[in-house]
Amino acid sequence: MVNNFKSFLLILLFGVSFHCYAQTDNEKKPLSEILKQLEAKFDIRFSYADETVKTINIAFDDALSLEDALTYLEEKTGLTFNRLNNRFISVELRKPDYNSSNNNLQQLDEVFIQNYLTKGLAKTINGKIEITPQKFGILPGLSEPDILQTIQTLPGIISVDERISNINIRGGTNDQNLILYEGIRMYQTGHFFGLISAFNPYLTEKVDVTVNGTRAKYGSGVSSAISIENSNEIGDKPESGAGFNLLSVDGFSKFQLSKKTELQLSARRSYTDALLTPTYDTYLERIFNNTQLENLYATPGSDVQQNERFFFYDASLKFLYDINKNSSIRANLLTIFNRLDYDIISPNNSLATTESQLSQRSYAGNINYNYKWSESTNMSAQLSCSNYRLFGENTLTTQELIQENEVVDVGARVDFLRTVDKHLNLNFGYQFNEVGVSNLEDVSNPRFRSSVKEVIRTHGIYTEAEFTSNSKNTYARIGLRGNYLDKFSTVLFEPRFVFSQKFLNHFRLELLGEVKNQSINQIIDLQQDFFGIEKRRWQLANTSDVPILKSNQFSVGLNYKKKGWLISAEGYIKNVDGISTRSQGFQNQFQLARAIGDYNIKGIDILFNKQFKNFGAWLSYSYSKNDYEFEFLNNNQAFPNNLDITHILNFSTTYEIENLKLSAGLNWHSGKPYTVPSINQPNKNTIEYNSPNAERLPSYLRADASARYSFQVADDVFGEVGASVWNLLDRENVINRFYTLNSGSQIIENNELALGLTPNFSLRLKF
Repeated sequence: MVNNFKSFLLILLFGVSFHCYAQTDNEKKPLSEILKQLEAKFDIRFSYADETVKTINIAFDDALSLEDALTYLEEKTGLTFNRLNNRFISVELRKPDYNSSNNNLQQLDEVFIQNYLTKGLAKTINGKIEITPQKFGILPGLSEPDILQTIQTLPGIISVDERISNINIRGGTNDQNLILYEGIRMYQTGHFFGLISAFNPYLTEKVDVTVNGTRAKYGSGVSSAISIENSNEIGDKPESGAGFNLLSVDGFSKFQLSKKTELQLSARRSYTDALLTPTYDTYLERIFNNTQLENLYATPGSDVQQNERFFFYDASLKFLYDINKNSSIRANLLTIFNRLDYDIISPNNSLATTESQLSQRSYAGNINYNYKWSESTNMSAQLSCSNYRLFGENTLTTQELIQENEVVDVGARVDFLRTVDKHLNLNFGYQFNEVGVSNLEDVSNPRFRSSVKEVIRTHGIYTEAEFTSNSKNTYARIGLRGNYLDKFSTVLFEPRFVFSQKFLNHFRLELLGEVKNQSINQIIDLQQDFFGIEKRRWQLANTSDVPILKSNQFSVGLNYKKKGWLISAEGYIKNVDGISTRSQGFQNQFQLARAIGDYNIKGIDILFNKQFKNFGAWLSYSYSKNDYEFEFLNNNQAFPNNLDITHILNFSTTYEIENLKLSAGLNWHSGKPYTVPSINQPNKNTIEYNSPNAERLPSYLRADASARYSFQVADDVFGEVGASVWNLLDRENVINRFYTLNSGSQIIENNELALGLTPNFSLRLKF
């Protein structure tokens, strides 16, 4: 396989980049004339003051698409083009941003592929994917934008069990992703126990996804880094919006307290505890599937009353204060909450009455101070705190069970950016984090109580050099991070690099590599912990059964773009060492094993994308081979990873005409591996299994569709209505299979099913 992969890398070098804009005409034109041309060509309307555009004359290429034209005009004119909806665009003077440090840190993130899959997705020359929700197009199956669902449309990224709280990037588990909200590490990312993103897309300005070649300033997260940021500029006027879908209602507002201060607020709450919808029923069935609550008292003919009450909410606040032209302060607060109450009542007392409660909540906050020391040196300082708590309680007539998992992460960072010249930037700094994790299990009968708390303090020092040529054809970044973990008295070094070169006008070659470490991950003690609904709990590395994770990754990619065509291919190899069987979710002969090993994955991600005037289509394909190696397990022989999905295929289309957006798509992937019991079962109290993960589930296939329509309600009031259907064909997809023994010592096959046909509807107003 290694020789084949080397051959594949050589083939890639002869495969099929795109310069950000087409060549412009030498003749300059008045901006007002260019805007009129765009209005006629794309049936849109610009709103602007004559004084704003009357003195601007620039060269312009009439062949540019609308998105490329707007991006080009923003760069050349210094104006801001705000998409109010599909047809109306306001043109305003760009307000100076006193957060100079933040601007300079982003100045080299040059985009070389616009509309990577659809509008609002772009790829930069440093290898990361930028998602801009405010400019986002439409994706199949989503009536509204969803940040973490959008990430799963990227090649090589999938959620094997359809939960956004379990995003698998290049064979890794979700806890191996570093997910940052405004620079704060998040330990909870979803609502409905993982089916919906917990981050409001209507306040989010930008989402960066880095799969390889992570910046040296970011530690942890051996699979990827996902950074979510709200707007960092103080606007010129207030902006608000509100809406609802078949699960929740939400609203947001941005308003200026003075010329130097702004407040950004958002809130969302489900109404599922008061009103049931078809979407809620489908989600609840998916969450309860093969859990302790579904199977509890499943006695045919019993007179049992079952009541459930579920709701979620989230709220965020951001305060912006520009002290002067050289310094600014930004402060953030975020809370996320889920709660499920589940009661079972037997009127004739033939069965025990139970009361179950499961809650999941997070608090996060930080304060940032940015200071411009000179024209070439900027400093940013941050204090942050993140707190996550998962709590479950099950009360029977004769027994009470309490389980709790809590994480407290307190951190500080000082970051410096030195601009040597227009080609070279130096970034260096220091980061400190103290992470405490506590786990509680309390049983009343028989009496048992276990409470464990562990703490790790990490000191990180990093430095990085970043080079960009005049033409933007060549980009290179090399960095080194050193982490000192006081618990182990250990220093770990993490080199990272990115190299990108444009050649032959339309091609770009990318080389990326990194070494990373991680001292916290998620484990499963028992499959029915927390009722089997949210069974993973955070655990710090220790000196016994949870070691520090260490990863090495290298990838090579080629991109080609010309005349609306994008062809991209990237091959990679990745090794993650130090994984525990407890973190992998085994449901076979290794379910109770305590072993340490690694996984090795080799793969290729390929993308074909074609953009027309109003129509776009893309086809992505991923191939990978992902194997475990655990000492003392399976006779020390490699076997398929629980997340080994060999083939992934996605085909999607979008069509826009005036204010209407339509999208449809197909998602297919090969089945997940699983283990079957042996024919001979000598012991009736346990299950004997064949070779681990030697069988495959049936292939997964899902068709989705969605539509959105934008309209103007009144002056400065705009509306949007959306509708979507997830799993349009209502196909029964098995996403997990495991075996258990019933009371008669018979082996029972358990199949966990994906979401069935799931409709959704949304209505929004923006003003």
